[in-house]
Amino acid sequence: MGEWVGVAIAIVSSGLGGTAAAVTRYLVLGADPVLLAILRWGIGFLCLLPTALLLRVRWPSVQDLPKVLLLGICFFGLFFILYNIAIGYTTAARASLALATLPLHTMVVGALLGVERLTLRKVVGVSIAVLGVVAALAAGLAESPEDAWRGELIMTGAVFCMAFYNVLSRPLMQRSSALGFLTVGMGAGAAVLLVAGALKGSYAALGGFTGAQWTAGAYLGVAGGALAFILWVKALERASPTRVTNTMTVNPIAAASLAALLVGEPIRASLVVGLVAVFAGIWIATSQAKST
Repeated sequence: MGEWVGVAIAIVSSGLGGTAAAVTRYLVLGADPVLLAILRWGIGFLCLLPTALLLRVRWPSVQDLPKVLLLGICFFGLFFILYNIAIGYTTAARASLALATLPLHTMVVGALLGVERLTLRKVVGVSIAVLGVVAALAAGLAESPEDAWRGELIMTGAVFCMAFYNVLSRPLMQRSSALGFLTVGMGAGAAVLLVAGALKGSYAALGGFTGAQWTAGAYLGVAGGALAFILWVKALERASPTRVTNTMTVNPIAAASLAALLVGEPIRASLVVGLVAVFAGIWIATSQAKST
């Protein structure tokens, strides 16, 4: 039952992440990738810190602190800069489909690090989900932006950052708390981004933001940053990394739906067909075989 609760929480988190992809696509023409990451994690951290202090969470130990900081910088810093660059090349839906290969990356990383045992059912489920993603991307390639493949390649490479984060974060969370771990890691990533933004001159774009862009930036930080990742680490507390990350295949649905409204991205039949396979894969990987 605990595993299913974790999967349900992860589905909500992945849905919020999909809407954040669409909002990022909306903002990407008026801001560089570093500024977009600053908006998401700077605002997210400002939401998380008072919550963590109010709840008196258990913080990472001195021994674990270097690992937590490094994971936070790699994930909230490096991964999301690459994520924002990728969305600049392709559509929100296609970028989210590439991101949906996360279960495969997490499964492989977990097995290599000896954290999670592979079963035939997990391999089959994740493989079906990933094949659905590949089929949807390939079928819609002719109608995609000219350099879409660059964005999808960058996104696929960036997914390794999140796979390592998912696998390595669980024991660190268990020795402290989900919210304490998340707050410290997000704070470290946000701090590095703030410095990078100052050196790069990223903040100049804020002067040209409209009211709608400020609203989108606030949503990115509150819903796509703080809330989505509170739910994500809560899911990782309750379910295995592979099962949690397999819900990432929900991400393209939310991304495509909102992007159609915000920037007029069409929802292709290939996306729908691919997602049928994706949901089949989720069900297989997160369900248990009946005993005979």
